[in-house]
Amino acid sequence: MVKLTIVGRVKDGLPLAQEARYMNNETTTSHNLSSNYKQQAEFLLNEISKGALPLPSMTIRVDHHSFNYLVVNGICFITLCDSSYPRKLAFNYLQDLQKEFDKFDNGLIYKITKPYSFVKFDSIISSIRKQYIDTRTQANLSKLNANSHRELDIVTGNMSDIVERRRNSEILETPAANYTPQSSSLLWGSPRLEAIALIWTPIAIITVIAWILLWVSLVFTDDYLISTL
Repeated sequence: MVKLTIVGRVKDGLPLAQEARYMNNETTTSHNLSSNYKQQAEFLLNEISKGALPLPSMTIRVDHHSFNYLVVNGICFITLCDSSYPRKLAFNYLQDLQKEFDKFDNGLIYKITKPYSFVKFDSIISSIRKQYIDTRTQANLSKLNANSHRELDIVTGNMSDIVERRRNSEILETPAANYTPQSSSLLWGSPRLEAIALIWTPIAIITVIAWILLWVSLVFTDDYLISTL
């Protein structure tokens, strides 16, 4: 069955709406699992926003579930289903959500700044989701049988691989991101070197002055001796 749905904006990875029924009447353990899957859905939305998942549609396996997502006109529709749930129905569900979402004004959508604040669409998600709970209804069987000879041209991946790629990418990006001209001189601005400088700088100055005075005195002494000859 469809357990979780999130709709988000690809431009900045902002989640706009969600279907919250999956969290009702859950035990603490189930609630924690649901929260974890929600975080994973938000992670996928963020990866899509960054261009790490460039495909317009994809199935991503995680545990005994599958995330399915569909990107249309800069909006991403993500749903979590049991691994046994028919993938064709999952994408029919996402397409139905997309058609309803297209009825809203784009100007309104892009003015949203707070996560999950497009609550008007939450109830629409819930209404459409109810139509896909039972896979054996006549309507859903018809959708499954339509073009049954054709396989869905959807790439399948694993959540673990996506997480690993992100981790490796961050490791490579961190040194370059942290390097600045200022960071190259951090060693010289350390407290220990500052203390050493405070001690030795006056000594060095006094030593230099002493050498200058000694040199001057030797010069004048030589001149005096020469003049008396």
